Parts: sequence; structure tokens; C-alpha cells
Amino acid sequence: MSEKVLVIGTGCFWCSEAIFKLIKGVNNVVPGYAGGHTENPTYREVCTDKTGHAEVVKVSYEPDVISLEKLLELFMATHDPTSLNKQGNDIGTQYRSIILYNDDAEEKMIKDFLKEHQKNYSKPIVTEVQKLDRFYEAEDYHHNYFANNQSNPYCAMVIKPEVNDFIMKHGNILKLQK
Repeated sequence: MSEKVLVIGTGCFWCSEAIFKLIKGVNNVVPGYAGGHTENPTYREVCTDKTGHAEVVKVSYEPDVISLEKLLELFMATHDPTSLNKQGNDIGTQYRSIILYNDDAEEKMIKDFLKEHQKNYSKPIVTEVQKLDRFYEAEDYHHNYFANNQSNPYCAMVIKPEVNDFIMKHGNILKLQK
């Protein structure tokens, strides 16, 4: 089976990139922007809440190694899908929970998945499901941000604990076991 792509937003794309890069079957993770109306947005523009875009990652994966359903389970496990336009202290529409699908079959599968998983939450899931129109790659300095900025306070206090928690809970699906 050939490589597939899933575009998701779980809040800050630095954390999403750091976590999804660890997963067996994931070939590449690229931070970027999608889901809005402004062409070629910059990070500064996205942060104004005026572009309509969310911070997302484009996850390229091998479906014979990891399924879309498993990636969606991990998507749910890495953020709060019931939090509207907010993840932790990151607030704004660019931090919304979003899944961008490629075709009608994916849309149905994603919507059925979210409907089924609603039973696991006491509050409504607010994850936006939208057709992927365009993905805009983030500026170079956002790529591998966590790996390149481990001493940054945000990385040390927010991303590192989330990555460590993910490793502890999902070690069986990681590329390199610790």
C-alpha cells in the first residue's frame, strides 16, 4: 500500500510534531497551517485569529504499518478534543482541535470514529472535521522545534512532559523504545 497523509491539529504544532514523529509507520511530520481562508499565511498572521487557519501537522504514514484508526486514537490521546479553541494555556482558534480529510470515505470514517468515541467523554467533542483544501508549510524555524530547542522554557515545561507521558503510555508503537 502506498503512503497516505493525515492533517490534524491538536493545539500547538510543536508538540504534535514531536509526538507523531515517534510513531512506527509515520514517515514524516511537517508543521503547517490549514483550515482557513488566507493564502500563504505566516505564523504571525495565523496568531491573529483572522486567517481562519489552525496550527496543524501533515502526517505521512504507511497504512500497512499503522492504520488511520490508530492514528485517530493517538490524535484523541494527545489533546483534549472537548476544549474549544484552547489547549492548556494556548488559546485561540489556531489551537483548535481539527481533522482535515482527503475524500468522502475518510470523512465518513472520521465522523463515525468521533461519534463512537463521544461515549468516552462527559463533554461534547468539538473537533472540527473539514475537507483538506490547502496545507501551507510552516516557516523553517518551526520544523523540528522541540528537537532543536529543548532548553526553551515552553519545550521544557510543556512539550517534554507531554512527550514523556506519550512514551510511557504508548511505548509499544514507538520507532525507538526507551
